[in-house]
Amino acid sequence: MSIKKNLGKRVKELRLHNGYSQEAFSHECGLDRTYIASLENGNRNVSIENIEKIALAFNLTLTDFFDSELFGEN
Repeated sequence: MSIKKNLGKRVKELRLHNGYSQEAFSHECGLDRTYIASLENGNRNVSIENIEKIALAFNLTLTDFFDSELFGEN
């Protein structure tokens, strides 16, 4: 699976775990709801700045954000 798909799965996994709707989460991290939807669907190349915004909105470091089987060796 592609890194874009895995990143999107990770964002969705964390968003649902934290009880956020896409709209509520978009407000929390300062990104547009349609951007979050596109990212979760694996249709978006994401800048490192936006990955940091997303991780911080979940109160995670980048290390913790990427600490998932989704990003393990294939």
